[in-house]
Amino acid sequence: MSEGVLFVHNNFPGQFRDLARSLAARGVACWGIGQDHAPAMPEVRTARYRLSRGSTPGLPPAVVRPEADLLRAHDAFRAAQALKEHGCDPAVIVGHPGWGETLHLKEAFPNARQALFAEFFYHGRGFDVGFDPEFPQPTEEEVQRVNAKGLSMAYAYAHADAIVTPTPFQASTLPPVFRERARIIHEGVDVGAIAPGPAEPFELPDGRVLAPGTPVVTHVNNNMEPARGLHIFARALPRLLAEVPEAHVVVIGQEKKSGYGAAAPDDLTWKQWAFRDLPIDPARVHFLGKVPHARMLAAMRLSTAHVYYTIPFVLSWSLAEAMALGCHVIGSDTAPVRDAIQDGVNGRLLPFSDHEALSQALIEACRDPAAAAPLRMAARNTAEAMFDRDKGRQAWFDLLVELGLRIP
Repeated sequence: MSEGVLFVHNNFPGQFRDLARSLAARGVACWGIGQDHAPAMPEVRTARYRLSRGSTPGLPPAVVRPEADLLRAHDAFRAAQALKEHGCDPAVIVGHPGWGETLHLKEAFPNARQALFAEFFYHGRGFDVGFDPEFPQPTEEEVQRVNAKGLSMAYAYAHADAIVTPTPFQASTLPPVFRERARIIHEGVDVGAIAPGPAEPFELPDGRVLAPGTPVVTHVNNNMEPARGLHIFARALPRLLAEVPEAHVVVIGQEKKSGYGAAAPDDLTWKQWAFRDLPIDPARVHFLGKVPHARMLAAMRLSTAHVYYTIPFVLSWSLAEAMALGCHVIGSDTAPVRDAIQDGVNGRLLPFSDHEALSQALIEACRDPAAAAPLRMAARNTAEAMFDRDKGRQAWFDLLVELGLRIP
């Protein structure tokens, strides 16, 4: 009889870490499939596959991604066969179909039900592509290339027994035929551990310490890129620094030439591009790079205001964590953020491209931090209702039981 769960993610465990760990702790047999770079988990027997070949030279750009997805599907199937030889016979396959790995798994495990994750369904027009007027509109070739990302996902969702997506906005990116089948389950954050509390002195890389009560603005931007509003944030800072001379800014994220979108121009990183020619005082604007998770939380807990901007794309975990901490979040008035924040209720929402509006909001926050107390409390309440990891885990458990898994 089929038992247990097979997790499939290009970078396993990815979004399935907590679910896999929780099921394994309950005695449920768990297996994993990921590409050779996947970190895997000690409690989950994982088959990592290596691509058997690269892309065919000379293909049109719109053909490269579908071919790559099918190549990954081929090699993931071989990894599934290897697991099967060692006793893997899952009742349910939980997979992220974004890279093609799930396409042939029904052939390996014909009796397994499939619950597939819908993180983001790409569209050549609308949503993230062409959203920011500051950048060129997509060419026809680019539209076709982006649309082609959805080919393998559409096939996978068509044969899925359940589709799970984290937020209403992310559900809205699915083709209409799949939306009514989507269940909204956010994987959540640990709202018990990530909670409001007294700020601690925060040591900067140069040894100086930001004391609690200092006006501090934080911004987390993992790849330091305009998809998360880095350029808008940068342009808001000169006025803030001039009008609030005691304010400091803490920026967390790794400096890269590309992220979710195109590479930065002129062989620059996006950070270099966004902050070029801006009068930024390096003694007050602190770029920490990639930091341990606890240090990121400590910075946000200290913040007077936390800035979260995004184009219409996947909602970041950092926003859920900022709200769980009870931060005063100043966000972009874009669809993903509107799922979590109501302007003036549990945070602020401002037009994405209006850096002057962001400057003004940051100045007001720094001059009168007490005024944001009701917004902070409401943000925490929203996090408990929307981003509680325990609730997300239980919703996944309920779905897996519905699909035929026995959970002790």
